[in-house]
Amino acid sequence: MKKVVITGGASGIGLAITERFAQENYQVFFLDYNQQNGAEVEKRLLSKNFNVCFFHVDVSDVKKVQEIFDLLPDKLDVLVNNAGISHIGNLETTQESDFDSLYQVNIKGVFSCAQAALPKLKANGGGSIINMCSVAATMGLPDRFAYSMTKGAVLSMTFSIARDYVQDNIRCNCISPGRVHTPFVDGFLKKNYPGKEKEMFDKLAATQPIGRMGKPDEIAGMAYYLASDEASFITGSNFPIDGGFLGLKA
Repeated sequence: MKKVVITGGASGIGLAITERFAQENYQVFFLDYNQQNGAEVEKRLLSKNFNVCFFHVDVSDVKKVQEIFDLLPDKLDVLVNNAGISHIGNLETTQESDFDSLYQVNIKGVFSCAQAALPKLKANGGGSIINMCSVAATMGLPDRFAYSMTKGAVLSMTFSIARDYVQDNIRCNCISPGRVHTPFVDGFLKKNYPGKEKEMFDKLAATQPIGRMGKPDEIAGMAYYLASDEASFITGSNFPIDGGFLGLKA
């Protein structure tokens, strides 16, 4: 049975990835900062006889991450670095604390988990690292200064890992979603546009030329493909899933 580690695997896109790999008969180890969500997801999936195990951890804590990976099997097939946080603000409105928080999770978290997983991927004779990037890494989005910075770093780390470990049969790719309909989006609209949630949702959805937001399952499908043997010739690549946001904008 193949084994996968998924960070941020208890909600949103991460939850869809956890469920997809579980459905494909992987042994799934999913990490999340939200202990309650993680425990509930674990209980629900175990009740369906899926082979899953939840670990509560802050991915920015290198020591704790290593402790978790020490508990995992000696060999791993896949790491999905999905954990991340967002932020709205430009250069003027971004505080140092905001900048540091995003760095700790979105950049340092990818570093800590990839470094901890590497010996187990090598012991496996190779494997796949999949990093969750964003369209923000390759184009300018308004009021996403610090967030875009972190996703640019994720893109660069993806290229570096792919280059350095290609001889170890370890592939590294990243996925760059556009807007995806997750509980985070609903919470953001409720907080910032009370009473106008539907109007703003439709406006955000329309920014994708395809006319809607993405679905978490669609991102999970790409993650599963990149982890599969069908993608064995793919490494060091970035895959936008954005409804035409990058390629079809006027």
